[in-house]
Amino acid sequence: MTSAAVPEHPWLLPGALSVDPTARSARWPRRTTRDWVVDVLCFVLSLGWVLLATADAAASDPEFAAPLPQRWMIPVDALFGLVCCALLWVRRRWPLLAVATLPLTLFSMASAVPLLILYFTVVVHRRTSVALAVTASGLVTNFVFSYLRPDPHLPYWVATVWGVVLSLLVLAWGMFVRARRQLVVSLRERAERAEAEQQLRVAQARHLERTRIAREMHDVLAHRISLLSLHAGALEFRPDAPPEEVARAAGVIRGSAHAALQDLREVIGVLRAESVAEEDPERPQPTLADLPALVEESRAAGVRVGVRDVVTAGERVPAAVGRSIYRIVQEGLTNARKHAAGAAVTVDVAGAPGDGLTVQVRNRWPVGGVAGPEIPGAGTGLVGIAERVTLAGGRLEYGRDDSGDFRLAAWLPWPA
Repeated sequence: MTSAAVPEHPWLLPGALSVDPTARSARWPRRTTRDWVVDVLCFVLSLGWVLLATADAAASDPEFAAPLPQRWMIPVDALFGLVCCALLWVRRRWPLLAVATLPLTLFSMASAVPLLILYFTVVVHRRTSVALAVTASGLVTNFVFSYLRPDPHLPYWVATVWGVVLSLLVLAWGMFVRARRQLVVSLRERAERAEAEQQLRVAQARHLERTRIAREMHDVLAHRISLLSLHAGALEFRPDAPPEEVARAAGVIRGSAHAALQDLREVIGVLRAESVAEEDPERPQPTLADLPALVEESRAAGVRVGVRDVVTAGERVPAAVGRSIYRIVQEGLTNARKHAAGAAVTVDVAGAPGDGLTVQVRNRWPVGGVAGPEIPGAGTGLVGIAERVTLAGGRLEYGRDDSGDFRLAAWLPWPA
């Protein structure tokens, strides 16, 4: 039998496991309804035994040859029985009262039932070593009791064996109840721990999801706002432009602003939500097939973009890889508009199944700095792209090359 830790307070019964945890921290928690029922039954049973044993002793032959009981011992034994019955009401606070009342097991017949209940309380609510020590002491006193209070109908050894069997049965029953309570407490703690871990996993998933949304929105909003800045700068630079060009630029500004506001509204709605359900459908994500539309959008803003696409079986590109290529090109075009306004940009995409997919965005390094006010940025676009490429198992390079151009290049795996 294990001696694992069990709540030392004996009032923590299986029926009381649903009590508020703050109540358990109190020094003397109040009895539950189940505790009252059990205590009343134990008291009534013990009191009935005291009355029965006293009446039986009073009706026995006073000339019985044994040294005990004498006639004056009958009321004394009844008094001991009543005291033990009263102790049953405090046994939950002090289970080791069974040790203090152990001498009564040498001779008291009226105290037998309440003493067994006290002994059972010790077995249930104290360590196994303590329970075994009390049991051993009780077995020793059992031999003395059978001598001092012999049964007129049973031989000495038969009565002694019955006392040993009764003690062992109470011991087995108490250890079974103790083990069951330990199991209930362990299962409840395991369930609470699993619930806490599940809540932690949900919080982590929510945090990762919001981080992913923030990264996506950085890419999208930076691209659209750079287009807005570019067209607004053109209108500022050429206020005398033909009405047709002004109207076209204003239309692009309006469309880009509307799309940026729509994207911003969607991400704010997600971030304000208490949780992001996994089954909720996501908004359509860009793929490699959306790359021409991205390039045309930049060309419409006046950026000179040249594209060389030599991808074999482009329709078989995995969605995640295609989305990463799209975001890399988007970040490259956005940075070119921010830091190299007016410079020509070349986009090269090549690859095949099994060889991987390579993308390169190159533009001339601006001479004499950026013309006009520089578009502000958080400086985390390339960091997010590097993280995206690393998570996909690819490689990323960016910076000035030997020819002086700024080059953003990445390779992503494409399984055959």
